[in-house]
Amino acid sequence: MIKLIVLDVDGTLTDGKLYIDNLGNEMKSFDVKDGLAISQSINQGLKIAIITGKISNIVEKRSKELGITDIIQGSKNKVEDLKKILKKYNFSFEETAYMGDDLVDLKVMKLCALSACPKDAVEEIIQISDFISSKNGGNGAVREFLESILKKQNLWNDIINNFSSTEQ
Repeated sequence: MIKLIVLDVDGTLTDGKLYIDNLGNEMKSFDVKDGLAISQSINQGLKIAIITGKISNIVEKRSKELGITDIIQGSKNKVEDLKKILKKYNFSFEETAYMGDDLVDLKVMKLCALSACPKDAVEEIIQISDFISSKNGGNGAVREFLESILKKQNLWNDIINNFSSTEQ
């Protein structure tokens, strides 16, 4: 059973484009459907973590909005950073899913029980992924992956019922 889902940011939660204006301000675009799936996964008891090589206030802000508390930015070694999170919760790689899109994710994805990528990931990532989204990074790929996990673990109907119940 998957207990922890780890997400890369650029190219997975975003479209991978870095928008920088003349003043050096950076912008990223996140899909709200990914966000809803993340927050609902957390509500269902799953842990969601972010491990990314870049450092960005935007990522920190968006993560907090969604209820993600395990955020590692500026990662130089995603395997070692994931080991720290696993130790914190006493989880194993066998209880972990990872979604990434580029070569920096390759080693860590190979260690996890379930690996996933957006449709537009690099070929080497696609080749090792158990789940390949029909959507590109930043365009609902994370939502599609999380839905598949929630459905396999019989949690998706609880989410649907929470949104469709007419009781106050």
